[in-house]
Amino acid sequence: MGSIEGILSGVQLAFSIEGILFVFLGVLAGTLIGMMPGLGPISAIAIMIPLTYNMDPTVALVLMAGVYYGAVFGGSTSSILLNAPGISGTVATSFDGYPMAQRGEAGKALAVAAIASFFGGTVSVILLMLFAPVLSSVAIVFGPPEYFALMVLGLTAISSLSDGSTVKSLISAVLGIMAVTIGIDSQTGTTRFTFNNPNLLEGIDFLVVALGLFALAEVCSLIINRNQTSKDRKSLGSLKLSKNDLKDMSGPMGRQSVLGFILGVLPGAGATIASFIGYITEKKLAKKPEEFGKGAVRGVAAPETANNAATSGAFVPLLSLGIPGSGTTAVLLGALLVLDVQPGPLLMSEQPQLFWGVIVSMYVGNLFLLILNLPLIPYIAKILAIPRPLLISLVIMFSMIGVYSISFNTFDLYLLVIFGVIGYLMRLFKFPPAPFILAFILGGMMEESFRQAMTMSNNDLSIFINKPIALGMLIAAFLSFTVPIWQGYRNKKKNAS
Repeated sequence: MGSIEGILSGVQLAFSIEGILFVFLGVLAGTLIGMMPGLGPISAIAIMIPLTYNMDPTVALVLMAGVYYGAVFGGSTSSILLNAPGISGTVATSFDGYPMAQRGEAGKALAVAAIASFFGGTVSVILLMLFAPVLSSVAIVFGPPEYFALMVLGLTAISSLSDGSTVKSLISAVLGIMAVTIGIDSQTGTTRFTFNNPNLLEGIDFLVVALGLFALAEVCSLIINRNQTSKDRKSLGSLKLSKNDLKDMSGPMGRQSVLGFILGVLPGAGATIASFIGYITEKKLAKKPEEFGKGAVRGVAAPETANNAATSGAFVPLLSLGIPGSGTTAVLLGALLVLDVQPGPLLMSEQPQLFWGVIVSMYVGNLFLLILNLPLIPYIAKILAIPRPLLISLVIMFSMIGVYSISFNTFDLYLLVIFGVIGYLMRLFKFPPAPFILAFILGGMMEESFRQAMTMSNNDLSIFINKPIALGMLIAAFLSFTVPIWQGYRNKKKNAS
């Protein structure tokens, strides 16, 4: 069966009554899960696996895929309204989404997030339909040297996440790398920075760090500044987007749909890295980068477009190669095997209805998500009208439930409080938390990729020069780090003269 016939069979399934029903149920459940801080799609999909035993494999996968991208779509809500990222892929959304909510533009921020998510998801589905057979070969080209270079390139962009002081950003990033090294070294089996505490052997979960540095740090700020009132913060604001808003969104949405999709195709990258790189890229391209972090429309549109585009792209290595690109797709891979579906190069030819049915259903799901989310914005934003003491209690409760549900270990709750205090102190002394989070995400992957590359080359560093893609990204990383320093030095010299 050719690609056209496969797509037609996928369309037939996605637009059937059964297909539409399960897509709707999946995206609805995913959206609600994504809105709740700490509850991500991994646990939801894991719970659904036993429920799908007797279901048709295609319908079951359509349902679980809907939960996945629905959670990414809905995760922006808590990031914007509470500064408590629902999932890791929406951390970057809080950088500008939450400041917009604080100044009374929560409605606009949620509308921007919904439209950008829909656009990114839709464009990536189209790209998936056009290039899925070819992109699997691109994913194979990326080995450890290329991944190491990609992580280095991401880390050199840390200066773009600073609030003014590059030195403070670098210190924050170093702390993030130190935090991610805690635990058992996966290659040597030695313990690092555990201080003989068995609770630290498995390292620190990303959610503990994210909710601590953002949600609990915000709680600390609200408690300490409880005498300060903010009328704007309780205001939803208009949902209408002006021509300037649409103009500001159009560029980031177009660029990040493609970039996010490409990053999603690479196994191991995923929506989290795509959202950060999307945010950093747009800040570097912006004529007024100083507006980012203070409630810029572009700062919401870029990460929301990128993370939803990456979610669709992640299905390329999953279905065509059987390689999971993230924790969520790893659970999906397990679900496929339970359903007696073997993903790989032959899946497209042997089970075209499953392959194309899932892809086409993503378009239907994104349409449902837009229809569901835009009318609900006025009701969702009512959370802003909750009295401050009750709001603080809810944020603490959801954060603790989310963290505890990962490991069922009370020690993680102590870590959550510790990172909450660290996050507040970082705010107090103007150390940006974003570089900490980015370094925490990239640091472990960078170390692992570097070690794998060294094993491949018998400790020969020239492997990074002999690989054209890796070399190109390392050169780009060098320029990304040195050019801003040189420009700053030149500007100081001009001002002095």
